[in-house]
Amino acid sequence: MFQAIPYYCVLAIESALNVIGVRLYEEPRHTVIDHVQDVEIRRYAPRTAAMVEFSSGVVDRNDAFRLLFGYIAGANAGSDRIAMTAPVELQGERVAMTAPVQMSKGRMMFFLPAEYGVSTAPRPRDPRVQIVAVPSEEIAVLRFTGLGGVSPLRQKQLLSGLIRSRWQAVGEPFMYYYDAPFALPFLRRNEAAVVVEERN
Repeated sequence: MFQAIPYYCVLAIESALNVIGVRLYEEPRHTVIDHVQDVEIRRYAPRTAAMVEFSSGVVDRNDAFRLLFGYIAGANAGSDRIAMTAPVELQGERVAMTAPVQMSKGRMMFFLPAEYGVSTAPRPRDPRVQIVAVPSEEIAVLRFTGLGGVSPLRQKQLLSGLIRSRWQAVGEPFMYYYDAPFALPFLRRNEAAVVVEERN
């Protein structure tokens, strides 16, 4: 019980600073290799992530976040506490049936600190949390501030920005979120993202 106090104190300090746009979280290693107007093309090194897949009526986005946070807070085989990193990746299929738009299926990932690999990360206690290896890849990102409700619009803007470039999207766009939900909207860092490859 008392061993957890320093961990939660660090999280509280990081969260308090995050409200005003200060980010102390580790981010996955990457290199910026190109720009296409407002779109940045990054090459990410291989990384390890904790992932939860979700679908309507089974596990939703909030459940996915709770499961992943629980995992890094000690719900794992060694009861290890793992530092929070940024961004949180959210990928999902949005189905517009009525207002509001609902997410029917997708996945959420917390990237683990660079010291962890698939074989060295603590095993999750909940089988819905998977430890996955994410390969090296090129990702196009469009950065924006504000609330996540404009994500579909920013994803379309990202894909449009790539049309006449030497880069083409591979798969569906997703989101990177860098800040806690209570961070001031105008200071938040969000990114629409998509894996890309060079055109032939």
